[in-house]
Amino acid sequence: MAKKKEQQNKQNNSSYTAKDIYVLEGLDPVRKRPGMYIGSTGVDGLHHLIWEVLDNSIDEAMAGYANEITVSLLPGNRVKCTDNGRGIPVEMHSQTGKSALETVMTTLHAGGKFGSEAYKISGGLHGVGVSVVCALSKYMRAEVCRDNGLYMQEYVKGVPKAKVKKVDVCKGTGTTIIFEPDEEIFKDKDAKFSLKRILTHVRHQTYLTPKVKMVVKDETVSPAFSYTFYFEGGLKSYLRYLLGDNEPKHENPFYCKAERDNIVVETVLQYAKEMECFEESFANNIGTGEGGTHLTGFRTALTRVINDYARKNGYLKEKDENLLGNDMREGLVAVVSIKIREPQFEGQTKAKLGNTEAKAAVEGVFGEAFSDYLEKNPTDARIIVENCLLSARARRAAKAARTTILRKGILDGLTLPGKLSDCRSKDASESELYIVEGDSAGGSSRQARDSRYQAILPLRGKILNVEKARIDKMLSNEEIRTLITAIGTGIGEDDFDISRLRYHKIVIMTDADVDGAHIRTLLMTFFYRQMKALIEEGHLYIAQPPLYRIAKGKEEYYVFSEDEKDAKVKHFGQSAKVTRYKGLGEMNPEQLWKTTMDPSQRIMLKVNIDSDIEAHKMFVKLMGEEVEPRREFIERHARDVKNLDI
Repeated sequence: MAKKKEQQNKQNNSSYTAKDIYVLEGLDPVRKRPGMYIGSTGVDGLHHLIWEVLDNSIDEAMAGYANEITVSLLPGNRVKCTDNGRGIPVEMHSQTGKSALETVMTTLHAGGKFGSEAYKISGGLHGVGVSVVCALSKYMRAEVCRDNGLYMQEYVKGVPKAKVKKVDVCKGTGTTIIFEPDEEIFKDKDAKFSLKRILTHVRHQTYLTPKVKMVVKDETVSPAFSYTFYFEGGLKSYLRYLLGDNEPKHENPFYCKAERDNIVVETVLQYAKEMECFEESFANNIGTGEGGTHLTGFRTALTRVINDYARKNGYLKEKDENLLGNDMREGLVAVVSIKIREPQFEGQTKAKLGNTEAKAAVEGVFGEAFSDYLEKNPTDARIIVENCLLSARARRAAKAARTTILRKGILDGLTLPGKLSDCRSKDASESELYIVEGDSAGGSSRQARDSRYQAILPLRGKILNVEKARIDKMLSNEEIRTLITAIGTGIGEDDFDISRLRYHKIVIMTDADVDGAHIRTLLMTFFYRQMKALIEEGHLYIAQPPLYRIAKGKEEYYVFSEDEKDAKVKHFGQSAKVTRYKGLGEMNPEQLWKTTMDPSQRIMLKVNIDSDIEAHKMFVKLMGEEVEPRREFIERHARDVKNLDI
């Protein structure tokens, strides 16, 4: 009887026709202000087009009507997204007098996510995603298979080329969207689709949509590339993926899933040996990178439950102060995912959830389940609480160390480090800080620089590996303190303030040898873990000094790779003089300026974070406590190494 009723409900809820499409406003603003809808017109906005089309297919899967989704890179800078869902309705829409398909594709705020029962839960950009993609595409084609017919419509910059027409018969149902971004909107020539970025995003979405197969294809190469994702375990599988080489501190991971006030809350967590916290939050499968009310509810409950358990079981005495939220987060790997009927995202790119009811739902569901978990798993509970107590002791030690240092005027920015050769300009937007290794490179770069806007900070030896150090140990390291003071922003959640940044370009300039690569990696670890906003805001760069100087007679060339060197030597003949630069100090100031520091000629790499998850896992692998994953990585990539100087 129950099964029959469930089937009947599913039939009632499966109604998805033209009457389910609601129209709120036109499409005109999109091309005029694309950044309002996709965040930017650079590489992030370019990929956001894919995510919006993909979100619609995932909505069908979450509603229970699709179990296979394919994203394909096509020749001609085109992308195709296909699902086997119900297919966008094609009949006439009563409000617009056009086909429902045309209405969805060409009208802002038109879709089955406004006021109808077609989608109880959706992640599309407030229902506007696919029309925004259509408006920002030089070419788009929609193909719909439903009611035994294959329907098609093409668009140019959001305008239909013709009416929706039936072009063939077809079995089954589904939607295919093919689009080509408009280069008038996406003018950055370096903004290209990244297969790696697409794979990472689709992998994460597959974890969040268990038992749905997602395929990524690259048909721009021969033979074509194809990668299939399918996960039965959902968030439990995702947690294992996030942990990667990071060894868990306790045996049993926590997991819960329950519904409260029509909000489905799903949470998974485990504490790991590496100290860095990694929290992921999602609303309707949309990654909320800036958190929101659901993550606040999780953190509030986590702090309350661990404090309650610690007091109840004698870990905290009556005179002891409560543990703070940050004490709970050291080594924490957690995912919070909610399904909510009407998500309120702050900003069109959905980086932060604003629903106040989400906080109460997550706090209640997770708090009760996690309290029960601690009671039923006393060994895991002891390890978790002891980890938090250790973090609290480190916090108090760091506070004492910071107070001592500030009393001496070292971190407050009033006393700049003596080894810093500062620039004359006080305008941070034009100022550059070059971080170099040792006195020799420091001397050369000081003579080479334009002192009006270029500052030089030489570091002695290799800085502390912050991946393995708590903040109290970090602040006791002289080179770390020097870096913090010179940059001016402070570190940590409580003290970091990017508005105090003294240089808008921070350039890591190290030697082209093994030691230089190691120092560069240590510095990038420091910036990623302690000043990530500098990377996210585009302030961190890596200088590219030349590897060789090729000279013959009065002609000379500086080259940056082995292939360039071989080509120049072949051009000049064997009489060419080849000089290999292993260190910056081997170049005279004029050469260093011309090749590495002159804005009109230099080459610099801008450091970006394509995937925070992948970056986090890579730093754990390369710089963490565990040796075995690092050894395996070195062995796997040993054959790829070039220009190795021992």
